[in-house]
Amino acid sequence: MRSAILLTFLAAMPAWAEPISETDLDHLPAADVVVLGEVHDNPQHHLNQGRAVASIRPAAVVWEMLTPDQAARMPEDRSDAAALEAALGWAGTGWPDFSLYFPIVQAAGSARHYGAAVPRPEAQRAFAEGAAAVFGPDAARFGLDRALDAGDQAAREAEQFEAHCEAMPLAMMGGMVEAQRLRDAALARAALQALEETGGPVAVIAGAGHARRDQGMPAALALAAPSVTVLALGQTEADPGPDAPWDLWLVTAPTERPDPCAAFRQG
Repeated sequence: MRSAILLTFLAAMPAWAEPISETDLDHLPAADVVVLGEVHDNPQHHLNQGRAVASIRPAAVVWEMLTPDQAARMPEDRSDAAALEAALGWAGTGWPDFSLYFPIVQAAGSARHYGAAVPRPEAQRAFAEGAAAVFGPDAARFGLDRALDAGDQAAREAEQFEAHCEAMPLAMMGGMVEAQRLRDAALARAALQALEETGGPVAVIAGAGHARRDQGMPAALALAAPSVTVLALGQTEADPGPDAPWDLWLVTAPTERPDPCAAFRQG
């Protein structure tokens, strides 16, 4: 896709657009918030995010991987990866090695950093009590007070069932959906805070599922602030087909990894 087509795209802001190449990351259309989805352990996805961030030149970066307290510890000197990892307490987060994410920090320059990670106890509460009960008084603004329609609920539960290797009871997937909705709303809230405090643009680093237009963070943000423009970019390791749920997407080679479901089959 030529960059001219990309620039034309944003004016209409369609629900779906087209796949792009890595060179198109240098000419992304402008938006208040740009969500850069990833497969967490794919190194190429993080290089692509860094390339996009360098093009966007965001005033702020929102991280799925960091809590607000961790992001507040981002030092002014961000030149040393080991020192930065220690300052953020990355080693205890459970995310892939910080070396994968360091190029994004470097590309962001002097941008402010915001954390949107949902602590595990809150996610567990959402599993049992629902996302709205955990999120707080502005839950309705982000749509958490609204039950999903039956078809959407069933589709999301099926996706969660597959993502968890079909190793957990299907009856538990409703709780998983609530935890996911909580995370999407937390990302949207942090992005709006970053936009209000810095003027934007804001880049959001999150999993490709959270970047989905139909049910992810962009959907929650659209409910909360309809006038805010959002560009949702997903990265996948296989062709997502004609109904890809992002404005733009990149397909990359898969990274080598152990079969995540092997342990369940052995058990």
